[in-house]
Amino acid sequence: MQETRRSFLKKTAMASAVAASPAFSNRVSGANEKIVLALIGGRNRGQDIALSSVRDGAEIKTFCDIDDAILAEIGGKIEAAQGRKPRFEKDFRRVLEDPDIDAVLIGTPDHWHAYQTIAACQAGKDVYVEKPLCTTIEEGHRMRDMARKNKRIVQVGTQRRSASQFKSAVDYVASGKLGKVCLMKAWMCQVRDSIGNPPDGSVPAGVDYDMWLGPAPLRPFNPLRFHYNWRFFWDYCNSELGNQGIHMLDIALWAIAEMKGLDNNLPSRISGHGAIYWLDDAKEVPDTQTVTYDYGDLMLVWELRSFQRHHPIEGTDAGTAFYGTEGTLIVDHRGWQVFRPGEDGKPAEIFSAEDEVMGRQGGSSHTRSFLDAVKSRDLPNADIEIGRRSTALCHLGNISYHLGRDIRFNPKTERFGDDIEANALLSRKYRAPWALQT
Repeated sequence: MQETRRSFLKKTAMASAVAASPAFSNRVSGANEKIVLALIGGRNRGQDIALSSVRDGAEIKTFCDIDDAILAEIGGKIEAAQGRKPRFEKDFRRVLEDPDIDAVLIGTPDHWHAYQTIAACQAGKDVYVEKPLCTTIEEGHRMRDMARKNKRIVQVGTQRRSASQFKSAVDYVASGKLGKVCLMKAWMCQVRDSIGNPPDGSVPAGVDYDMWLGPAPLRPFNPLRFHYNWRFFWDYCNSELGNQGIHMLDIALWAIAEMKGLDNNLPSRISGHGAIYWLDDAKEVPDTQTVTYDYGDLMLVWELRSFQRHHPIEGTDAGTAFYGTEGTLIVDHRGWQVFRPGEDGKPAEIFSAEDEVMGRQGGSSHTRSFLDAVKSRDLPNADIEIGRRSTALCHLGNISYHLGRDIRFNPKTERFGDDIEANALLSRKYRAPWALQT
């Protein structure tokens, strides 16, 4: 019997019950008791999920960041939202020592996600970790295993999992109403402005740069490799595939899992092509890219245009499309439309999002899913195994890009057979003392 997310939830019900036993439960025990959180990394997405969690009734006891300026700025926003100033900390390890903290929100750069999530699970904290989950396929396995071993709730920040239009779109595709779906597409059309090529410089006052680097290679400080722009450098990021693409690709994987089973939603052959065609600046990741994922009975295609917003694909700058023998469904933050033969280009069915802002940003539904799971011990909407698989899809595209050739992947073993070059990219090296805990 193939495993859909529904059967996956049923299969893990007993494990969830064990996790809710006194030996493994959080301090939170009642449905109305306030969940106490810590925010680790607050400049960009971190502040969004923290403020969303406060709106959903949680309390941010501690705010951890390596930059004094961010502590002051975002700490002030948190104080205004909840009426109490959070305690400030610059070393996340001190945060995990606090027995009052039920869970942590991780909004740090990608290269920190694995170490901090594993350490939090070992400390008995539940985790909301921003997308992408990790920087290698091996990290994803180790994070998932540590969460399960310590019976921790881990939600990944793929917010579209908590938006109603995406769930209904996936249900429609899985229902068979489109006929045989042979092709799926996911894309992002955007414009990335130049970041220039400034020289290395001095570390800003109040910044613990060594802690910011953590497991990443030791390099001189450069302002372009720091706040936000780190996502354009391979030491810290997963390229636009992991930054933007994961949201749209995750919807395709969701539909594949509903049709074929959660254990069967990874591809067997990947062909990736890309380059920097747009700007001659310091960015290392491609601004133009296509990746083809072959499943044997269907194809999934990712397309990135970081040079163009006009005339986007299928009329939307960030969407997922399902092409079947009996119809096509296109979904984005606004909702979804179905087009059928003989309709002269007019949609045959339309589903509008209840909240367009929530559909684009994830809103509070995703943090609410996490907070509900912390109390109930049920799986959240983007459980770590779901987020791990979506992130693995991004890694596969990047591995093909780095090797400059097609790769063949075993979806069961999640290795590349006897392909030594590809298997070497399943893991990475870590700067001491930040090797992953086991």
